[in-house]
Amino acid sequence: MTRPPPEHILLAGAAGAIETVIEVPAVTSRGVALVAHPHPLYDGSLDNKVAQTLARAFVELNYVAVRPNFRGVGNSEGEHDHGDGEAADLAGIAANMQQRFGALQLILAGYSFGGFVQTRVAGLVSAARLVLVAPAVGRITGGRDYATSRVVPEDTLVIHGDVGETVPLANVLAWASTQELPVVVIPGCDHFFHRKFHIIRAIVKRAWPS
Repeated sequence: MTRPPPEHILLAGAAGAIETVIEVPAVTSRGVALVAHPHPLYDGSLDNKVAQTLARAFVELNYVAVRPNFRGVGNSEGEHDHGDGEAADLAGIAANMQQRFGALQLILAGYSFGGFVQTRVAGLVSAARLVLVAPAVGRITGGRDYATSRVVPEDTLVIHGDVGETVPLANVLAWASTQELPVVVIPGCDHFFHRKFHIIRAIVKRAWPS
C-alpha cells in the first residue's frame, strides 16, 4: 500500500502560524509522533536530517509523524522564545492532532534543543513515551545553559554520541543518572550524527513493540 505524500500546512500557534509537515503511514495509524528539531538560531528546522530520520522511523512503525518549524523558522511566525513559547506551541499542536486523528497515543521526540523542549512539553500533555536524541542539558557550547530538573518517564529512550562537544556526553549522563535513566551511546558519533542516521532509525525501531 502506498503512503500519501507529506502534507504541508500552517497551524495556529500562540505567536502566529506554525509551519508543519504531516506524514501519514500507509496503514492504520497507531499513534502520533511529534518531532522537534534543533535550535532555530543555529539553522535548526523541520528539514534537519535527525528530525527527518525520527519522523521516517515512526512512519515505518505506523505512526503519524508531525514535524513543525519552531517560531521564526521557515514559514512559522513569531520569535525564538528559549523553549517556553516553543513548548506551548507543541502542546497546542498535540491537541490539534488529537482532534484530527482521534485519541491515539502521543509520542514526543526531539533532537538537541528539540529534546530540551520536549521535556517541557511532557509536563503539559499526556504522552505515551519520549525519544530524546542528544538532548540539550546542562551548560553546552557557547555558554548556553539548559539546566532542567524535569523528570521524564522511566521508559524514555535517550540516544547520544560519545564524541563531540556541542552537548557533552557527560552532561547527559549526569542528568540521566539522577533519574536512573539508561542512555544508548553510539560509539564514534558526534552531535550531528553524520553517517549515523541509520543507527538512530534502527535503535528507535528496535525499542518499539511490533
